[in-house]
Amino acid sequence: MKIIKKASIIIILIGFFVVSNAFGDEPSSRQKGRRHHGPPPEAYTACEDKSAGDAADFVSPRGNTVTGVCKQDGDRLVLRPDRGPKEPAAEGNSNTED
Repeated sequence: MKIIKKASIIIILIGFFVVSNAFGDEPSSRQKGRRHHGPPPEAYTACEDKSAGDAADFVSPRGNTVTGVCKQDGDRLVLRPDRGPKEPAAEGNSNTED
């Protein structure tokens, strides 16, 4: 009988910790692995003192040079990369409609 009580208590405690960790409100754990949405601050800085349509570039936090064109984003200009992650390449695009 003692073993059953001990085992039950252990199972209940383990269940409590599993549930509390699953629903815990820890911002750092929720944001791990999430990608940043929207342009980085460098994309706005790259277009300061430029006009819409001007070419610009900046070095990303990863060390890559990002090139593109300044476009209007609300009341500010932001660098839009030459080729974004969801945009096909301008050359050799075989998915064109005829």
